[in-house]
Amino acid sequence: MKVLWLSHLIPYPPKGGVLQRTFNMVKELGRYHDVTLVAFNQRGFLAASLPDHDDPLRVAKQELLKSVASMHVLDIPEDSLPMGRYQTALRALLSGRAYNMEWLKSTKARELISDLVSGGSFDVVHIDTISLCVYFDLFEGLPVVLNHHNFESAMLTSRADTESSPLKRLYYRYEASRLLRSESRFCHRSRLNLTCSDDDAEAMKSAIGGGNFLSVPNGVDINYFYPDRSVAVAENSIVIVGGLSWYPNREAVEYFIHDIWPLIKVRIPDTSVDIIGRGPTPAMLKLAETDEQFRVHGFVDDVRPYLWRARFYLCPIRTGGGTKLKILDALASGCCILADPFACKGIAVRDGVDVIYAQTPENYVDAMLELLDNPAREAALRKAGPELIRHRYSYTGIGRHYAEALDELVMEPVYRQRSA
Repeated sequence: MKVLWLSHLIPYPPKGGVLQRTFNMVKELGRYHDVTLVAFNQRGFLAASLPDHDDPLRVAKQELLKSVASMHVLDIPEDSLPMGRYQTALRALLSGRAYNMEWLKSTKARELISDLVSGGSFDVVHIDTISLCVYFDLFEGLPVVLNHHNFESAMLTSRADTESSPLKRLYYRYEASRLLRSESRFCHRSRLNLTCSDDDAEAMKSAIGGGNFLSVPNGVDINYFYPDRSVAVAENSIVIVGGLSWYPNREAVEYFIHDIWPLIKVRIPDTSVDIIGRGPTPAMLKLAETDEQFRVHGFVDDVRPYLWRARFYLCPIRTGGGTKLKILDALASGCCILADPFACKGIAVRDGVDVIYAQTPENYVDAMLELLDNPAREAALRKAGPELIRHRYSYTGIGRHYAEALDELVMEPVYRQRSA
């Protein structure tokens, strides 16, 4: 079967968040079907993800072409304009549309995609985010699958609720309302909508009034993330992981700094913490300069040694959407995880078995102290996580499940007749 896959970024390297999900989904789908990948090049993001390479695009294409039949790369128009992002945002504001539905509009992209559809004999189209629905009209007669990494408009609403600036709060609410209109329109037009969890699917169906949804959970490459018991665990050490340019991760680290870390310093004073993720704020870097036990690393090419060495993995995320790949990676790596229940939404963990839930600064510190006094319970947590991942969240099984869903979709009478 021939699949046209549209992506808003080049899905490589598979290190964190959307990159990890998209790369592994494309890789696994490529085992069963012929995938043509059309990807927009977020150049700064790609360069930051492959900092040791002079030509990161060449490296990414070389790796992705191992899984896809062909690949086409497009530039993002606003990248070539002075203050292009602000120009796009202003244009969207004046036109009454969401920024998310403007930033990937491109005449060259439209021409390329139109040519591919005309000559490609595709059986199905996968649109990897709502922003790419600006090309939806090109797929007349083809079954379209629309992927939702998050319930985007709900995330914007949540961000507005926590924003201190009145102007930003107003903008996020405006953006959320416009984006919800697009989500409603294109979810109903898509033959199938993918979400990362049943929670997101139910929330979206409730907000837009129905639609055909399938949960395809985030997963783990278990050949990459696994427990390594040969690595010595550092006493009283914490690791927190997540790209800090994404506001839920940034807000979580700021919450840790202001509310959790001071309490840890008092009750477990010899504790150290490693903050991993691209885009740390000046305040985080400044704290690292004055507190030698607080270490900020930015982007790291391989997060696994930090996971293996840490006594505790903390995830105090309280906002955002989707399921947190970082939690899945930590479970697969055999970490001892203390997390806000919100951070584990959509993942079949059990409090006290796979993770320990914490909702206040005191909860985190009490749990750390209890585990320090109870090595057997810590060992049980470290054993349960990898078992859960192997049984439910391996990308091998997830990719096969999605490939089978596409088979069923294309075999529906209306599409089978078209193919014949």
